[in-house]
Amino acid sequence: MSAKLDAFLRESQALPTPFVVVDVDVVEERYHRLVEAIPSARVFYAVKANPAPQILERLVAVGSAFDVASPAEIDMVLAAGADPSSISYGNTIKKRRDVAYAASCGVTRYTVDAEAELEKVAAMAPGASVCVRLRHECGGADWPLSRKFGCAAPEVSRLLALCADAGMEHGVSFHVGSQQRDLGAWDEALEVVAGAFERAIQLGARPSFVNLGGGFPGSYREQSPSIADYGTAVRTAMRRWFPEGIAEVMVEPGRYLVADAGVLRSEVVLVSRRSVEDQERWVYLDCGKFHGLAETMDEAIRYRLRTPHDGGPTGPVAIAGPTCDSADVLYEKSAYELPLDLAEGDMVDLLAAGAYTTTYSSIGFNGFPPLAEHYV
Repeated sequence: MSAKLDAFLRESQALPTPFVVVDVDVVEERYHRLVEAIPSARVFYAVKANPAPQILERLVAVGSAFDVASPAEIDMVLAAGADPSSISYGNTIKKRRDVAYAASCGVTRYTVDAEAELEKVAAMAPGASVCVRLRHECGGADWPLSRKFGCAAPEVSRLLALCADAGMEHGVSFHVGSQQRDLGAWDEALEVVAGAFERAIQLGARPSFVNLGGGFPGSYREQSPSIADYGTAVRTAMRRWFPEGIAEVMVEPGRYLVADAGVLRSEVVLVSRRSVEDQERWVYLDCGKFHGLAETMDEAIRYRLRTPHDGGPTGPVAIAGPTCDSADVLYEKSAYELPLDLAEGDMVDLLAAGAYTTTYSSIGFNGFPPLAEHYV
């Protein structure tokens, strides 16, 4: 955790919880580390991870491009000072009028994974650059993205050929899954992409770029390789499958840039046992799945926790949020232990919580307000 975050938390004891605080300097530092790790790739920040104006403005200042999922995100990025040419509309599910709106703003790059979506882009944004998304199974990722997006490799080749017929620049994207901890994932995907390129060329296409997607990790409970290791793995895979190089390479980090920049502070509302014989305690926080911790679904993202009693004896716990909903359980199967002295009123900090927290917070479920946010 950065010194600025520690100072903010020390000086903000009276702030009502729950809240997230993000150090924007850490976001910039992460951006530069990623550029150093994969220097051939242009960074398109995945705005959905955290669209705070302070983050977007800093990333504009350092030269980042942006991956957006909606007209509202386009507006946010433009308001932060980005040039429309730096925006990629990466959502494969777009209303026809939203494509038209993006085109009217000057956005020229769109992602598709179906012929019907390609037809929308061709009609509403003629002459656009089209990225065809490959379906990838996302093995090794804590938060897979394989069910909803992408098409099979033969369909990728066919869609690339249709792009060529329509006179649109074209390339391929894939996503190895969010919080991907397998360094070999990009090699596996790029092998398939190289084959799809070869078949597309035989059909008359001339694909000119590859979008490597995201997947670079935040620092959660389980260890991940360093960003330098990811960079080495990606560069090695690119040399293996595209030895002659390629005109443009993109990456779409979200979590990696902002997760470790943030801390979520929550208050303990209740510590209870289901029976006097039960060794497991239930710890209820004032922040749960409906307050920004949606990624604890299926206990997929396992945050590191910090309490005032760290270093003392611990015991097993289940951790839940405050709402009147039985789905609002964060961790019950992941063998979390917390200090035995933990009590009502104590503060629990969830570390590396700068990504996918404010954007996943509900607008008022059970009357609880959305997750508060601060930027330093």
